[in-house]
Amino acid sequence: MSEIINYYNQFDEWGRLEREPIEFQVNWHYIKKYLPRSGYVLDNGAGPGKYSMELAKDGYYVTLTDLTPKLVEIAKVKAKEIGLEGQFKEFYAADARELNMLKDEQFDSALMLGPMYHLQAENDRVKAVKELKRVTKKNGIVFVAFMPRVRHILTSLLSPENWKPNNNVDNILQFSQSGCFNHSDKGRFTGAYYFNIEEINPFMEAQGFETLELIGSNVGAILNNDSWNYWRDKGEQEVKKFIELITEKAKDPHILGISSHLLYIGRKK
Repeated sequence: MSEIINYYNQFDEWGRLEREPIEFQVNWHYIKKYLPRSGYVLDNGAGPGKYSMELAKDGYYVTLTDLTPKLVEIAKVKAKEIGLEGQFKEFYAADARELNMLKDEQFDSALMLGPMYHLQAENDRVKAVKELKRVTKKNGIVFVAFMPRVRHILTSLLSPENWKPNNNVDNILQFSQSGCFNHSDKGRFTGAYYFNIEEINPFMEAQGFETLELIGSNVGAILNNDSWNYWRDKGEQEVKKFIELITEKAKDPHILGISSHLLYIGRKK
């Protein structure tokens, strides 16, 4: 886990969501669609707290956890800057597989929008989801982010030198079997795990959740800079319609594989 902490210590995760606003807006649309109107929410693997701040602004009582202590401190500072510290119950530097500081059935709803990217061993993925289930109330809604394997295969084929060791077909084939990706270049996104899309719902259901929806958080990832600039140049209203279209199409199962991230929405049985 140290390599993951080192990566996020030097990486601007808050800035990533600012640079990729479609992902945040699409996720937020579906999170708000399914969240209870009020209550206690866990943001588990929250990074610097982008979603936590929005939850707090909407009146939810938030507990924030993340593996990287630096990001937890950034979240504390941001909550204070915005004047939202009263909406935060606790901030913890914690591993998603061991949430020992949290009680059983403590939360009305829970987000886990990062840890599943990095748990390469099956038993670790199961542990993290079981912990999420443990701390969520019966019938509570959970939101869990995944990365689709087929998308990374396509990304590797498009930009092989940017995704070493996936700069030859044999390594891409090996990745397609394992889902595990360890970047050859130091300081890059590594220690990663990508799911086969058809395995996500059964995996979550096996851990005691009822599937409500699986959506593509960032179908817009297929657009290059020229495409984005074209729509931006059309003006604010056109961009708004664009985002509404992407949000609507996010739930189309036929295009999940072109999204860089997926959002699973389920109910604890």
